[in-house]
Amino acid sequence: MLMRAYGIEPDSNPTDNFTDAGNTYYTNYLAKAKELGITNGIGNNLFAPENKISRQEMFTMLYRALDELNELPEALSDFSDYASISDYAKDAFETLVKGGIVSGSDGKLNPTDQSTRAQMAQIFYNLFPRNYEKWRLGI
Repeated sequence: MLMRAYGIEPDSNPTDNFTDAGNTYYTNYLAKAKELGITNGIGNNLFAPENKISRQEMFTMLYRALDELNELPEALSDFSDYASISDYAKDAFETLVKGGIVSGSDGKLNPTDQSTRAQMAQIFYNLFPRNYEKWRLGI
């Protein structure tokens, strides 16, 4: 979803992918995400595509994609559960919160809660007004 939303093309001839990437509609997107460093998987060259994704994992991939595209927002907010965010995800949370892309709920970010498609759709909605013309024109 992330790769397609930002027009990041799949790797047409992947030479390096996660061992469990399989042969599905997302296999070549996953190879490209690995190549760009958008995801590092769960370790041992595995991605675990059937696992649920946490908010901090989702935000980190989004952060890395925005960083790759040089489209990181800039601003900052404090949340009561900020200290519970894993070190690897702090930059992602800080940046997405600063830019008003992620607002949390009741003063919390809930970094280890499971993420939903609806939450990701809302994040894309929050981002697209900034990028709508580029997206619409395919640039």
